[in-house]
Amino acid sequence: MSLHYEVVFTCFLRDDMPDTVLAALRWHLGLAPERPAELDAEEHSYPLLSPDPDSRLPGGDFVSLRRQSRGITPGGELHAWGLFSRNLWLDDMMGDLYTVLDLLAPHVEEPGYSGYFREEFDAEPTVFTFRDGTFGPLKL
Repeated sequence: MSLHYEVVFTCFLRDDMPDTVLAALRWHLGLAPERPAELDAEEHSYPLLSPDPDSRLPGGDFVSLRRQSRGITPGGELHAWGLFSRNLWLDDMMGDLYTVLDLLAPHVEEPGYSGYFREEFDAEPTVFTFRDGTFGPLKL
């Protein structure tokens, strides 16, 4: 019997994120129909964050990517891409977590907490963090 994991990403990505990364992220979230040509088809074989309409998570899977205001400075309004994704993954997908973390890490606006994963019946999540263009160590 397979284990199931709730996987949540919640972070701000830089407003100047390259269009190729934004396209890849939209595809992974199920917001674009076709894999961008720039993505390695072997490493990015299917959309990892696309919501499952039949998810058994309470409230279901959910994804959001939107450009948000982050405040006003003397130089003008600041923006960032707000990402939120909550999905249920099978245990054999958990290695794919590195694919998403590698995609996001260089573009995270603020270091620190950026989400978690937890086995569906566990109370304690495993948090992941981003810092200096990479992510913290994980124990899968």
